[in-house]
Formats: sequence, C-alpha cells, structure tokens
Amino acid sequence: MLRHLYLSLGLATLGAAWLGPLPQLARQAFYAHMLMHMAVVAVAAPLLALAIGGGRYDPAERAPRLFAPVQASIVELVVVWAWHAPALHHAARHYTWAFITEQGMFFIAGFFLWASALGGDRSNFGRRSAAGLVGLLLTAMHMTLLGALLALAPRTLYAHLDEHGGGFAGLAPLDDQHLGGAIMLLVGGISYLFGGLGLTVRLLRDRYLAPVERS
Repeated sequence: MLRHLYLSLGLATLGAAWLGPLPQLARQAFYAHMLMHMAVVAVAAPLLALAIGGGRYDPAERAPRLFAPVQASIVELVVVWAWHAPALHHAARHYTWAFITEQGMFFIAGFFLWASALGGDRSNFGRRSAAGLVGLLLTAMHMTLLGALLALAPRTLYAHLDEHGGGFAGLAPLDDQHLGGAIMLLVGGISYLFGGLGLTVRLLRDRYLAPVERS
C-alpha cells in the first residue's frame, strides 16, 4: 500500500514540475527553476526510490556495485554544479533541447542517489544504511554550499536574470536569485535531513533492536 502511495506521489510531483507552469516561468524566473529542480531531485526522486526500494525492481539490489551511495553522491554533485554554471544554465533557460537534457540528468542523478541510499539487499541493511547516510550527508553539504552561494551572492551570477528582470511581481534580479538559493537551502535541507534521519533510525534498529528480537 505504501509503495503505491509513494509511486503515485512521486509521479504526481514530476508531472507538476514538468507539465505545469514552472518550465515556462523558469525562462525568466530563477526561483521557478529552483522549485522545479528541488521538486525533481529532493521530492520526486526519493518518493520513487521508496516505492521500488526492497522490491523486485530495486536497482540497488540487482546491481549493488553500480548503485553505491558515495559514488552516486559524487555523480549528483557533478551534474548539479555543472548545470548551475552560467553557460549551461543559460542554455537550459533558452533552448528546449538543453532544458530537457538538464531536467533528465537532474532526475537520473537524483534517483541514482536515493535508490542507492534507500535500496539494496535486505540482509545487508547495516552496511548499506551507513553508506547511504554518508552519501546523503555529502549531498546535503554540497547542496547547502551551492544554495548559500546563490542566496548570499552580492551580484547576479546569470546574465539572463538581468535581461528579464526577475520573474515574480517585479522581483529584482538579485532578489530572484537569492530566493532561488533559499529554496534550495530549505527544500533540499529538509529532504536530505529526513533521509539521513531515516537511515540513522534504520542503523540503530539493526544494531540494537534486531539482536534483542532474535534472542
């Protein structure tokens, strides 16, 4: 029952992010781009990973060496920071092919991380949970760093923000960028915090409760 709920919520989140008003709004408003980004990697991806984790289609159980949390975190770091570099970010805001590529890579990298952290062999939960916790911690750190950079920068980092002048009720370009950074800090922080807490609970349960239950 929970798996079906997670699947439905994850697909609904992707639909809202990609088929709603955000893609068009993101051409002018940086905060809309960040809302879409966080919806994909910090909401939809973990929900879909929860939906298939431990099931017959769990990719981390089928290919545990490929779906390793730390290497998945590094992949997401490269993808996220690359697409937030001014040149690639500008392309994604102006060209449909670049936008589709960006969003596809965001989702693949996000799902890769969450599936690696939350899935895997049920008999090896302790080790995988510890690795997943490290992977989510590393991701939270680089997401926090990028969000802080965007939220605290004294000037706009993207030329198209100055061209369009923001995108919400006359929001100034720099304020638009600061709002986008704050969204990354808030949504990303909450998502990876809850993911890390869940894995911590799993670790404690496996280490202290499982031996008691077996005795």
